[in-house]
Amino acid sequence: MNFGIHTGQQNAPYQDFVKAWKMADAAGFNWISVWDHFYEAPDRGGDGPTYETVAMMTAAAAATTRARIGVLVMSAGYRPPALLAKMIATLDHISNGRANLGIGAGWHQAEYEAYGYTFPSLKARMDMLEESVQIIQSMLANDTTTFEGAHYRVREAKLYPKPVQAKLPVWVGGGGEKRTIPIAAKHADGWNIAYVPPEVYRRKIAVLDQWCEKFNRDPQTIMRSINTGFYLGTDKKSAARGLQQMAQDGFNVERTGPGMLRGLVSEAVEQIRAFERAGATQMNIAFRPPFDFEAFQAFIEEAVPRFR
Repeated sequence: MNFGIHTGQQNAPYQDFVKAWKMADAAGFNWISVWDHFYEAPDRGGDGPTYETVAMMTAAAAATTRARIGVLVMSAGYRPPALLAKMIATLDHISNGRANLGIGAGWHQAEYEAYGYTFPSLKARMDMLEESVQIIQSMLANDTTTFEGAHYRVREAKLYPKPVQAKLPVWVGGGGEKRTIPIAAKHADGWNIAYVPPEVYRRKIAVLDQWCEKFNRDPQTIMRSINTGFYLGTDKKSAARGLQQMAQDGFNVERTGPGMLRGLVSEAVEQIRAFERAGATQMNIAFRPPFDFEAFQAFIEEAVPRFR
């Protein structure tokens, strides 16, 4: 099991994110990611500080030396795919070949409308996602790209400089079994889903494998990961505070609890093992403000070494 840290860049000073990134990088985590929101998630009216995504990815690259820098996930509706390909290729140079791109269909209607974006139907958003992934993959790999879709068009589009790494991984995020997972199986290098219990994750992996078979693709060529919330404590008092924070973050503790790391740090190992048995090869802990750096350090020292 590899470990990553997923830092939703809201409701904390910028310096706290830098501290979290550096702790993860020094501990040998192989992934650092942010999310793509203009407002808080869950929505709290947009009054809390929320930092821009590409700038924060660049900052994470500058603050670290080893971990891969990603995003889970970019909304396909916010940036034209050709521009997004240009952004991620540039980040690959800034990070010396550590960039990953995660992309999804988008869902946060309030911020779409507040920032002047049309919020399309689910079908349209899924179509936009599939077109985006195809354009981005082509532009990262080929000298020129021409694509004529229902939503996006590029003509003899060039992307230079190419990424530092020979293959910059493009991830698709989401658990939809009729569109999202098939798009991942057909076009992506990695797939991610968030906040589901191990038994659901196992079933989603089986669906991914089935779609790979339909597309005549080796399922082992798709990296797969799980995002799980980090609500651990070093003692009973801080563990209880973690459960309170889970509820404040908009999660139903009883329903979504099995998809989270919760309780004492000492109890996290078996929770991680359950995801490992379900087929996850990477766990990205969603570290949300207010950050419990003491619990995170304990997790680094006590839980992570058990999987190396």
